[in-house]
Amino acid sequence: MARLRALMRMTAVRLSAVYFLLFAICAVVLVFYVTATASGIVEDQSRATISEELNELAQVYRQGGIIGLVRTIDRRSRQPGASLYLVTDATGRIIAGNVENLQPGVLDDAGPTSDAFAYERYAEDDDDRYHLAIAEVVSLPNGMRVLVGRDQSEQVRFRGVVRSALILALALMGLAALIAWFFVGRRALRRLDGVTAASARILAGDLSERLPVTGAGDEFDRLSENLNTLLARISLLQEGLKQVSDNIAHDLRTPLTRLRSKAESALAARPTEAEAGEVLEGLIAESDQMIRTFDAILMISRVEAGSHSVLKSEIDVAEIAADVVDLYEPLAEDAGASLTLEAPPRLLVTGSRELIAQAISNLIDNALKYAAAPDRRTKIKVAISDGGTRWRLAVSDDGPGIPPDKHERVLERFYRLDQSRSMPGSGLGLSLVQAIARVHGGSLVLEDAAPGLTVVLEMPKEERQTSDGGES
Repeated sequence: MARLRALMRMTAVRLSAVYFLLFAICAVVLVFYVTATASGIVEDQSRATISEELNELAQVYRQGGIIGLVRTIDRRSRQPGASLYLVTDATGRIIAGNVENLQPGVLDDAGPTSDAFAYERYAEDDDDRYHLAIAEVVSLPNGMRVLVGRDQSEQVRFRGVVRSALILALALMGLAALIAWFFVGRRALRRLDGVTAASARILAGDLSERLPVTGAGDEFDRLSENLNTLLARISLLQEGLKQVSDNIAHDLRTPLTRLRSKAESALAARPTEAEAGEVLEGLIAESDQMIRTFDAILMISRVEAGSHSVLKSEIDVAEIAADVVDLYEPLAEDAGASLTLEAPPRLLVTGSRELIAQAISNLIDNALKYAAAPDRRTKIKVAISDGGTRWRLAVSDDGPGIPPDKHERVLERFYRLDQSRSMPGSGLGLSLVQAIARVHGGSLVLEDAAPGLTVVLEMPKEERQTSDGGES
């Protein structure tokens, strides 16, 4: 009973019930309308036939009198498929015709009968004696009565057959609807039970659980697929949050410990005013680096979560890259590196000017930090190309590069190669670039430049709409 109540609470079942009721009502109205219309047509035809026969009998009466009328009626009543004929005297005694008995009161009033009446026909088979008919009664001057009618039993049987067929059809349709509800409803309830069980496990904390998908492609599967995508996104964000928390606890412990050590050493040594100033400047530099690290973490989190205010418009990537290269050229010269740009004169795309500039800056800054060497002139090249619907930014260097098995790892937050831990930085530069690529619907890939490293940022030129209605 509980499952039946749960089934009746389903919108699909309620809609099916409403559709069934509407169909049944329309079918009943249509059948009764067709039946009534057909019956009316048959009755009109019968009354027209009665009027024609009365006109013929009136002509016979004028020419042959009572005797000729009785003889004509007696002859017609014996013909196959004859109409209903009856002639009575003034006392109601039957003189001629094919009627043995008549419903009382039919001959009382002259004119057409308003409703069908019952009569008995002369017949050997008792089961076929009783019929219904409509007729018209004519009074003669001598008190005799003449009745001419048409049998209506077939019409009555037709209405009965139609009504019986309608009742049977509605019963079968209702039974079919109940059977369909039973099987479809049970299947739907089993799927809902599966979704409920999976949801309970997810609420219990198992974010690896996914809602069942049968592959039928119906609304349940579409809902499950969308929710599974959402769960995967939540699981990814939760894993990222856990990873960030672990990395912060691990990687920021060293600068915090260094700050504390410097402060304790300064207090223990009782430095002069000049020495204290140098210590404070070092502490401020360490604090600034930590603040930059936290700012980078905050920006990555906002961009990946979609809460960062990304104002996209038509921008010229070539112009932005030229500005960033001009900004870093003095730093490259100081580091003993050459920085060149290869780009078309103009390349219009849809994106965030601030984030695109941030991504180019991070890639150039990484190349200067980890590829430049004092004993040789490092070459850093920024190349922008137009790929039709997508555009490509590649920052290449001829430095030591990164082993291929570490390409994916260096995109993780705070991950740094052993040889780069002695250099300033937080290990968040490539993570931020990857987040910027994702918010623009693009990707970040590391390639071996042999020698050196090429970091490729590829993104669509125009803003697209994803399947869930969001911007890609």
